[in-house]
Amino acid sequence: MNRRTLLAAPALLLPSMALAQQDDALRRVEAYFNSLTTLRARFLQTAQNGASAEGTAWIWRPSRMRFEYDPPEPTLLVAADRQFFHWDKELRQATVVPLDSTPLGVLLRSPLALSGDVTVGGVERSGGLLRVSVFRTGRQAEGRIQLALEEEPMQLRQWLVVDGQNRATRVTLTQVQTGLRFESLLFAFNDPRFREQLEQR
Repeated sequence: MNRRTLLAAPALLLPSMALAQQDDALRRVEAYFNSLTTLRARFLQTAQNGASAEGTAWIWRPSRMRFEYDPPEPTLLVAADRQFFHWDKELRQATVVPLDSTPLGVLLRSPLALSGDVTVGGVERSGGLLRVSVFRTGRQAEGRIQLALEEEPMQLRQWLVVDGQNRATRVTLTQVQTGLRFESLLFAFNDPRFREQLEQR
């Protein structure tokens, strides 16, 4: 499965709720993310063809994220210093792209404002979740992400990205913990000690 589908996604349209309901929902989503500092969870990533992988995710807003996949999947993803770092342990190859050029860059913003240079493509309630589809204004080719959140209490549970070939990748979170303390080295992929850890994996 191509893990880079996490990094790009273009078009996903959702039916809109009534305008007043949509505005209220978006204000609540903004408030949730702007009060969120750290999150750790297990994740299940599922591709459109049914292929799946699991692992552990760490988010430290703003701008920091780490996705470590369980063996035998050889992928490590780290966001820090406004970059998104993709490491293939088998091929020993690294790819770095600007964080703002990825759909997940919107999720890691602080403060998060769902207006201005962020466009809301749709808002809906379904399956007990509030789903909000967003992309950078004028930059749909860079990708689109649909966030799915429980509302009572509000908590991020899932997101979906769709690439330029309409291939969808869904990430579902479980065992979610927030407000934890993380070591900065967890996200410091330019740190020589971090490189040494990669070499030993």
